[in-house]
Amino acid sequence: MFSNKTILVTGGTGSLGKVLIRRLLSGEMGTPRKIIVFSRDEAKQHEMRIAYLNSRAPTDEIIYNNFRRLLEFRIGDVRDFHSLSAALQGVDYVFNAAALKQVPSCEYFPFEAVRTNIEGPENIVRAIRELKLPVHSVVGISTDKACKPVNVMGMTKAIQERIFITANLDCPKTRFICVRYGNVLASRGSVIPLFHEQIRAGGPVTITTADMTRFLLSLDQAVDTIFAAVKGALRGETYIPRVPSAKVTDIATTLIGNRPVKTVITGIRPGEKIHEILVSEEEANRTITRGNYYVIRPILPEICDEDKGVPSLGKEFSSADNVMTRSDLAKTLKTYDLMIKDTARPDGELIR
Repeated sequence: MFSNKTILVTGGTGSLGKVLIRRLLSGEMGTPRKIIVFSRDEAKQHEMRIAYLNSRAPTDEIIYNNFRRLLEFRIGDVRDFHSLSAALQGVDYVFNAAALKQVPSCEYFPFEAVRTNIEGPENIVRAIRELKLPVHSVVGISTDKACKPVNVMGMTKAIQERIFITANLDCPKTRFICVRYGNVLASRGSVIPLFHEQIRAGGPVTITTADMTRFLLSLDQAVDTIFAAVKGALRGETYIPRVPSAKVTDIATTLIGNRPVKTVITGIRPGEKIHEILVSEEEANRTITRGNYYVIRPILPEICDEDKGVPSLGKEFSSADNVMTRSDLAKTLKTYDLMIKDTARPDGELIR
């Protein structure tokens, strides 16, 4: 699939970007000609460059010279049309992982979210359209918060989805598809790393509301979803992983274990939902099952294939459904090595 292809990953230094690039470098989907890591944070790029350089034999020149190697690092911002246009030259596949994703941050700085999460995707589409770039596929990375959005982050991500889906009309030679998934285990800014820090500090563990549920999947499962979409999605389709969910209180309780750590209910944060939804009632009518994934067919009739398939959901797909038991949750956290090992508090006392 990716053999001898050039791949651009925007936001490539983020939690998902790093795992995506590791998987691309593994060659499981074919060995690319070049992988371009595009982001605006030079410090994160430097750390990533050094990590790859140090993980290989001295004779393996994967990094230097930057523009002559398999893994290329480019400083730039999806908000800037010119730097993005330059990065898109000669690219076959684009994975748009660049985003402002922290819910409270987006609430306090909504236009900043608009610029990254909406202008960024539009700049990708504009460059392909106006410069007539022969890009094969663009994959928009979205979130459950884009479904029935109540916060700025979700609203901007929902618009991103529509921009990419509609781009199939403006750029008929490029396939634009999306993936949408929920809370990624251990990704930067997610609840589990926060709980880890709070437990190691001796608590308390802060929970916004006792009823809250969240979908759970690993970063590798997120990348599996992306690869499944690249292999199987038709133009304008959105891939959804069929994953379980858990109560946030159960996550906290499982991570705390027998430690003398208390939990505190702090109240809903700005823009936060109690339950997340991956497929809405309206989308359920045009959602089919394909392997381990739900696939939302495009809303625009001009893009839909005539064979629409049989809808496989009678209602919305919510994190309030299929909630894991505590024992199943514990197994999941152990599988992904997310249980907290013995550690010391700042005062030197051992937390077990």
